[in-house]
Amino acid sequence: MIPFLPLNRINAAYEPELSEAISRVAKSGWYLRGKETEKFENEFAAFCGMKHCTGVASGLDALTLIFGAYKILGKLKDGDHVIVPANTYIASIMAISKNNLIPVLVEPSEETFNINLTKKAKAILSVNLYGRQAEIAKEENILLIEDCAQSTGIKPIGDAAAFSFYPTKNLGALGDGGAVVSNDEELNNIVRALGNYGSQKKYINEYLGCNSRLDEIQAAVLSVKLPKLNEDNKKRCEIAMRYIAEIKNPDIILPQKQGNNVWHLFVIRCKNRDALQKHLFENGIETIIHYPIPPHLQKAYKGGNLLYDKLPITEMLASEVLSLPIHQAMTEEEIETVINCLSKPLQSQKQ
Repeated sequence: MIPFLPLNRINAAYEPELSEAISRVAKSGWYLRGKETEKFENEFAAFCGMKHCTGVASGLDALTLIFGAYKILGKLKDGDHVIVPANTYIASIMAISKNNLIPVLVEPSEETFNINLTKKAKAILSVNLYGRQAEIAKEENILLIEDCAQSTGIKPIGDAAAFSFYPTKNLGALGDGGAVVSNDEELNNIVRALGNYGSQKKYINEYLGCNSRLDEIQAAVLSVKLPKLNEDNKKRCEIAMRYIAEIKNPDIILPQKQGNNVWHLFVIRCKNRDALQKHLFENGIETIIHYPIPPHLQKAYKGGNLLYDKLPITEMLASEVLSLPIHQAMTEEEIETVINCLSKPLQSQKQ
């Protein structure tokens, strides 16, 4: 079986540095908000071309804290509308709802899967789905928040950007983790305080915050991996270009290669997606569907506070998309097997 994403193989490439970093933190006796986190925050801010970075507990927390901080700054208020792509992972929309803001769902482009911007609101949450940076111009008096959970390695363009370091991401920790980056010192300070029980000084709580902090072990792990991220992303890009050039099948729609893309996922489309997935599994290739049920059809949002018209493109994409294996640890044999299998007649689709 060709695994979709073998994390053990991927992490093996960072040894022995990975184990040494974990051991160093374990022996230090300091596990939260210490030197390892400070070091990674400084490194990651510089890597992103931004002035400030605050490590948090997850990508969802990163988004939630950004919206919360903008409310404290008076740039957003309860009931404000936030434009967001309808075909994103539900976490993007949850972060808006958790701040008593109203998600306004808009259809994506069929070609890029990214947002088609035709409406205005107080803020836009741009989601870099599958690793491709959405091309959205910054508009005056409208906040642009960028969900970079799947595009680590591309310079953010928003007023603030949220990252996830979930283990499957291009820059993955060994557990949950995330970060907020921006050039706004005041925003950064509030985000940091909100994630520390609303406190900038011990036992003095300015805001109704939460507990959301990147721990020292995850920060140390990420510092080991960060210097190799560009190289790892380059490998993903090379595999993606081979898929695009060499997969020949009229029943499959391949993703386009224009724009900034770190290829977190390689997502194809097929009318008979379930039959195709079965065909690949029978030929030893593991695939995943990202994402089979759009957020507006989830039980969590049944009767929820969402604004949207009909979403036929979003629903169509959910029924057709299929993610192929793509990662820096793939062997030449694995790449060729995927290409050859997808380029053969798919008998199981016609049964």
